[in-house]
Amino acid sequence: MLRRRLNRLFGGDEGRVHSRTIYVGHKSCPPNEAYIPPKFCDNRIVSSKYTVWNFLPKNLFEQFRRIANFYFLIIFLVQVIVDTPTSPVTSGLPLFFVITVTAVKQGYEDWLRHKADREVNEYRVSVLEDGRRIRKMSAKIKVGDIVEVEEDETFPCDLILLQSSRDDGTCFVTTASLDGESNHKTHYTVADLESDLQYLSATIECEQPQPDLYKFVGRMHIYRNSQEPDVRSLGPENLLLKGANLKNTQKICGVAVYTGMETKMALNYQGKSQKRSAVEKSINAFLLVYLFILVSKALVCTTLKYVWQSKHDETWYNEKTQKEKETNQYLKMFTDFLSFMVLFNFIIPVSMYVTVEMQKFLGSFFITWDKDFFDPEIQEGALVNTSDLNEELGQVEYIFTDKTGTLTQNNMEFIECCIDGFQYKHGDGSSELDGFCVTDGPVNKIQQKAGREREELFLRALCLCHTVQVKESTKQRQDQNDQFDQIDQVDGLGLDHGFLDPPQKEMGFIASSPDEIALVKGAMRYGFTFLGLESKNMKILNRNKDVETYELLHVLNFDPVRRRMSVMVRSKTGDILLFCKGADSSIFPQVRQEEVERIRMHVERNATEGYRTLCVAYKHLSAQEYARADADLREARLALQDREEKLMAVYNRVETDMILIGATAVEDQLQDEAAQTMEALQGAGMKVWVLTGDKMETAKSTCYACGLFKKNTELLELTLRTLEDGGRSREERLHDLLLEYHKKAVQDAPPVKLGITRSWSVAGHDYGFIIDGASLSMVLSSSSEPNSRRYKNLFLQICQNCTSVLCCRMAPLQKAQIVKLVKNSKGNPITLSIGDGANDVSMILEAHVGIGIKGKEGRQAVKNSDYAIPKLKHLKKLLLAHGHLYYVRIAHLVQYFFYKNLCFILPQFLYQFFCGYSQQPLYDAAYLTMYNICFTSMPILAYSLLEQHICIEVLLEHSTLYRDIAKNAMLRWKLFLYWTALGIFHGLVFFFGVRFLFSNPALQDNGQVFGNWSYGTIVFTVLVFTVTLKLALDTRHWTWINHFVIWGSLAFYVFFSFFWGGIIWPFLKHQRLYFVFANMLSSVSAWLVIILLILLSLLPEILLVVLRKPRGPHARQKKSSAGDPQSPQSPARPLLTRTFSDESNTVI
Repeated sequence: MLRRRLNRLFGGDEGRVHSRTIYVGHKSCPPNEAYIPPKFCDNRIVSSKYTVWNFLPKNLFEQFRRIANFYFLIIFLVQVIVDTPTSPVTSGLPLFFVITVTAVKQGYEDWLRHKADREVNEYRVSVLEDGRRIRKMSAKIKVGDIVEVEEDETFPCDLILLQSSRDDGTCFVTTASLDGESNHKTHYTVADLESDLQYLSATIECEQPQPDLYKFVGRMHIYRNSQEPDVRSLGPENLLLKGANLKNTQKICGVAVYTGMETKMALNYQGKSQKRSAVEKSINAFLLVYLFILVSKALVCTTLKYVWQSKHDETWYNEKTQKEKETNQYLKMFTDFLSFMVLFNFIIPVSMYVTVEMQKFLGSFFITWDKDFFDPEIQEGALVNTSDLNEELGQVEYIFTDKTGTLTQNNMEFIECCIDGFQYKHGDGSSELDGFCVTDGPVNKIQQKAGREREELFLRALCLCHTVQVKESTKQRQDQNDQFDQIDQVDGLGLDHGFLDPPQKEMGFIASSPDEIALVKGAMRYGFTFLGLESKNMKILNRNKDVETYELLHVLNFDPVRRRMSVMVRSKTGDILLFCKGADSSIFPQVRQEEVERIRMHVERNATEGYRTLCVAYKHLSAQEYARADADLREARLALQDREEKLMAVYNRVETDMILIGATAVEDQLQDEAAQTMEALQGAGMKVWVLTGDKMETAKSTCYACGLFKKNTELLELTLRTLEDGGRSREERLHDLLLEYHKKAVQDAPPVKLGITRSWSVAGHDYGFIIDGASLSMVLSSSSEPNSRRYKNLFLQICQNCTSVLCCRMAPLQKAQIVKLVKNSKGNPITLSIGDGANDVSMILEAHVGIGIKGKEGRQAVKNSDYAIPKLKHLKKLLLAHGHLYYVRIAHLVQYFFYKNLCFILPQFLYQFFCGYSQQPLYDAAYLTMYNICFTSMPILAYSLLEQHICIEVLLEHSTLYRDIAKNAMLRWKLFLYWTALGIFHGLVFFFGVRFLFSNPALQDNGQVFGNWSYGTIVFTVLVFTVTLKLALDTRHWTWINHFVIWGSLAFYVFFSFFWGGIIWPFLKHQRLYFVFANMLSSVSAWLVIILLILLSLLPEILLVVLRKPRGPHARQKKSSAGDPQSPQSPARPLLTRTFSDESNTVI
């Protein structure tokens, strides 16, 4: 006894190393043992990142891990420690602004998490203690508590279902908050428990917490008197997950097994890996260039300072102090170098990071607010889960898409079936006996049919082999024979057509897959109706309107490896039957081979027509066979270690030597505008790959329907079928086929013109590639490493030279492998994955950009995606319009920031040549501080949010415009050098233009001369007006916001200069700008030079805009609409609504 207690406490025995023991209701078991309460975490949920005490140090540490922030911190500290020419405020205030804005944003987001945690933790729940019902906070639930949950309430922790108000011991739950699936799922109570849980004495052994929502292994030991404990197996069907909701069940009771941060929901709460956009990488590269320029300027000035001092004697008015004379020469040179670094450090734009973050965050709302993305069917629009990748939407080169639910609607409709090789189609107006209309048979005899017994066996299989539940009204159904023909049940809803009484309208089907509902509805058409499951008894209504009852013995659940599911049932006569349905590739090897050929022809024809096919088989089980299978299943379900593998072995042993009855065909229609969307994306230069788990024939027909494959497309097939041709080994055949396809698609292909990715007009040069999962495994993991690397390269080159690629029979991991293979290939192309199901999550997370479809396979894809859209057709606007504009905006923002800071600092650098390299600042400290924060920040932010250089309608109509910005076109070195040269030109004009003005000794009416602060103020005034008006010239889409921020920023600068220089500030030691600005504007010469220098600086830009001829399709459209004043492209449009498409197709 002591040993058992120690084992339970420390997990000492072999079977419990990776398990935990839970005492139900905190009672000792057996009752004569002492109860040692185990230690588990409480039920508090903590999703927040910070606390009140650690927010400041933790947040600051995280922010200063960014290189730019750390750099400016070092500059600030240098200004504080070393005697530098500028005040520490000049770099400290912008840095403080950046850090504060980011901290406030992150603090607010964490406060929302704290608020959500508080709501969850303080939620009141009912707990049964000593037979009494007690209300307590959710956070105080402990492992072992018996919790009561009522209908529509949320489960406060992970529970094992002990008791249900339903007679059959089941309950229904929805897990929308976990995986997004809104379908009702059935869970079962532990069998044969006491009706009064107060007297239940039991322990639960289960696995340690792990994040897989669909896996759970455990067993319950039930102690009754002094007998040996009864053992019950526990699986996922007994586990109710925290966050799920109780539905269609009055109340349940369950024991807490995982609480707090050990619940499956909490273990799945983790951030996705951080994705970095191509723009961010370009920013880092540009920063290195400007950092090099900064260091070079500081080195040049430091060197020239000491050269100048060696040639000039020390001035009488600036004699060195004794301390300066005793300072080490090298230390003094290093200090001077740091001082110059501080003086020129504004060439690195610290505020750009804040502006980029705000642009991404605010810009993401335009996707959410887009009314074109709203889908009336689900009453939802687009969703942005991350705003860091907005511009990446404009750089996509490869699209990897799922088929079912993405290219197709996942709205299943039963089309036909095949029984014993005879095809059956349902005719609505048919007078054929038994509701069947036979359209053809294997020998094309119209009236030939399978035997009635086989037909009924097939229909019984459809009615029994599933996990569908019937949701009934409280009123018992009457006259079922007539009513079922009037019900159209789609996705769990019973739709009345005017023939049913109001209470009966509530009847409908509940299923986790639309396939199963389609098959049950198909059986209903032919006279067999599934009435529901009651206390392990399945009832069906046959053609003769008699109710048949079958005892449900076991369900052999579907899994993606077996690709089939089965049920064992016992009829009233005592016969035990196994019914099985699944994919043809998984059913055919398990049945008698002489029956396969009769069905295979129909399955392949249906797959070619684009239908989803399932094969149906059955098997009679003798009493001995069932007894053995029942014992093996119970033993496997009680295993704590390797339960799934043991169950799989039993399933495969039972599902052998079956008799094939027939097959079904279910249609999954194409998504709206799927073909148009694919054509537009390919026209934009993107290559589309379809990655699906479906059969090749079905997927191929979908590709033809979507326009991915054309009539003249030559298909290169690398599947098991082609590998087994020729009588050679698969490895040799794989090698030969890869070389053959490489020669055809790569070596012999004509050279492709720049910007052209597809040539549909030239027959023989349009290739499509098809590969299946087994062949891909051989390509990716060949027996020898050199061969594997070579196969990958050949495979990749072939695929990249094909217009479209179809990968069928893919496992989720293989989808991610393909995406990773392309993503890491030469040139690092930008990839996008789009899907709607849980099996698409891996490729969505792997791609640069992940898109989730709000479909019918749950919301796991949506939760793990970067962006979510209701339908595939919305991808066209998301990429061609939003992606294009976001990229152009942020690219212009980045180039403009570097340009305006170069304009800002170059005059400061040139000024050192005229002041003896004395580190004298050209601008006042207030100007240094406010330049990036106030004077020039808002116009570029407004531009980066609102600019439309080409109107959206033109972008959608002419998808080829997307190619103009491909491969990071606007952030290439050529354009970067252009902006840099423009900044240098403007900086030279500002400085030497004002110096030319100062060659006049008397600039005022009274003969007084201007000082050095007047000099810097004039340069700064020309600078602010020029860079702001430069942005105004670049703006093609004017709104009132653009007008407000551009002219408002200039007005604010003038106001601030008057205000700052018009008051004596007591906290300033040196009032450098006192009345300088007002005094400067009193000179006509200053006014003239300011205006002339602004015009001179912008003259090249103005001439470029005026003389440049519009190009591109929108220009032709403008010409054709020039005579129509109402046309959207007419020049008569007012300035506020004109776009760049009226002017040009080029942005500089």
